[in-house]
Amino acid sequence: MTADAPLVDSHFHVYTTDMPLTATAWHKPPEDATIERMIATLDANGVTFGVLAAASLYGEYNDYMLEALRRHKRLRATAIVSPTISRHALEALDREGFVGIRFQFRNVAEPPDLAGPEHRMLLRRIADLGWHVHLNDEGARLPRSIAALEAAGVKLVIDHFGHPDTASGVDGAGFRATLAAIERGRTWVKLSAGYRLKPPATAKTYAAALLKVAGGDRLLWGSDWPFAGFETTVRYADTIADLATWVPDVATRRQITGETPLKLYFARM
Repeated sequence: MTADAPLVDSHFHVYTTDMPLTATAWHKPPEDATIERMIATLDANGVTFGVLAAASLYGEYNDYMLEALRRHKRLRATAIVSPTISRHALEALDREGFVGIRFQFRNVAEPPDLAGPEHRMLLRRIADLGWHVHLNDEGARLPRSIAALEAAGVKLVIDHFGHPDTASGVDGAGFRATLAAIERGRTWVKLSAGYRLKPPATAKTYAAALLKVAGGDRLLWGSDWPFAGFETTVRYADTIADLATWVPDVATRRQITGETPLKLYFARM
């Protein structure tokens, strides 16, 4: 356990290898990431609260996360849902501890039209519930996605530094759109999965740019456990160490891993 362990891990997954993968799943996990393993990992690293991210590999199969929420009140979660889901079904998920929906557009050739009638209705319901949209999209497409989601009036949480374009770096259109959205006050960004960036060392540069605009108020930290596609090369402790590299100031780090996620995800504890 680190001396200043994160209070909240805002991004990780649970699944088992016998769960039904979607037809477009990009990865087949080599082993189970069970609820028991996840809780043991949090405890071993001194992390008290956690937010489950809906795993794109399993689409709308949210059942195992629901089980985790029922067994552990220290957790919250986002769900992947059909755009035609009813208000009644969303309210039922809300009562169980779900706090948002995840749009998994990364690795999708053409995302849906968020301004179309089905998604307009879905996003209105999300806004009415006070939920957020948890967005995982290619950096180059973020300007369009951000504009549509802001127009819908929902809170927005962007995954993994916004998947910035390596060639353009901090000057890329997607990263600039992310910074601008933070300044408008309804967007948060996760400092997570830096090991997925190319090269991973650039995470520190992106973190510095985000910190300059957001401070600790609009940033979150997530481990991305169990590191799909990198299961044998990344350890949970590595992700905590990465955070200390990206955010050297202890007070800001505690805000990013404590005060900010508690307000966003756990306000109704």
